[in-house]
This record gives sequence, structure tokens and C-alpha cells, in this order.
Amino acid sequence: MDEDDRWLQRWLPLLAARAQGRPLLELGCGTGRDTAALLGAGHAVVALDRSLAALTVARLGARGATFVRQDLLEPWPSRDSGYGAVIASLSLHYFDWATTEGLVARVSAALGVGGVFICRLNSTRDHHFGASGHPLLEPNFFDVKGEPKRFFDHTDVDRLFARGWRVLSAEESVIDRYRAPKAAWELVLEPAPT
Repeated sequence: MDEDDRWLQRWLPLLAARAQGRPLLELGCGTGRDTAALLGAGHAVVALDRSLAALTVARLGARGATFVRQDLLEPWPSRDSGYGAVIASLSLHYFDWATTEGLVARVSAALGVGGVFICRLNSTRDHHFGASGHPLLEPNFFDVKGEPKRFFDHTDVDRLFARGWRVLSAEESVIDRYRAPKAAWELVLEPAPT
């Protein structure tokens, strides 16, 4: 298991080129693992999470970031020139489909010109973490031990980003971040020209 989970490393050159000095917005930062990597690469980061306990840990390991305690459904801090990128690692899977689509639309609105969206989403192949054997709330959306969790297949990914997005990279793979292998989608997208 890779405790560091350095998934963002390969995207740091793209982030440097696209951010153009603008801050990055991290949705669902948890304990700040990715926040610290982004700060280490020289970016200003605004990181959101609803967990006070997670933010307490994040503040210790990612000094210099701006942390905001809030639910993702609340209005996000805005920037006049928009954000250089929005990062969301395994944080967009707690919502029904309509809400998930709304969050993705908000990501597009939060990005500045040339900004990118880099995210990871649960895969429907993620059986260690709830993709099967739980009560169904919606297609691919389950009640996993009292917590709603969405899992995405290729069709879901295509449908979620069909309008207003250009996919720069989309890969489904197994990551070693937790106690068991986890299947996830890793996506890099930009708003499509209108």
C-alpha cells in the first residue's frame, strides 16, 4: 500500500502551465495529503472539507493553505479570475445524480480561463469499498453501511462530462491508498469552448 498516494505528481507540470499563478481549489481535502503536494509544488491552495477533525490534521501538514470548513453543497469561496484548477480526489461520490451533475457544473463555473479539473471517482469495479452487495438508492448509488456512495462506470463518466467538458485524460485503474486495492477513475478535463 502506498501511504503517500502520489497520484498528482504526473499532473504537476500541467497544473503549473494551466494555473498561471492562480490558486487551486481542492474539494474534500480530508487530512491534506494532496494539499501538501500542491503546496510543495508552489501553488496557493484553498482546501475545503466538512470534517473538523480532518482539517485539524490537514492544517498541521499543509501550513500555508487556506482551509475552509464547509460542506461541498455550500457556496465555494470565489476568485475574480477563477481558479487555475479544481482538484477533487474521491470526494464527489456522496450525492445523487442530479446533485453530482450540479457540482460538476459548479466546478466549470469556478475555473478561470485555461483552468483544468483533475478528479478521481469511485469505479463500479471497486468491490472492496461498496460497489456491490449494498442497498441500491439509484443506479450505481448505494447505501454503504449508512453512507451514500456512488460508483461510476464508463457510461456514467461519459454522461457526467458530456456537456461543456473536453476530456484530456480518462483512466480506470487500481490504486493502493487504503487497506485494500481500490478501483477508481482518474480524469483530467477542461471546460469546452462555447
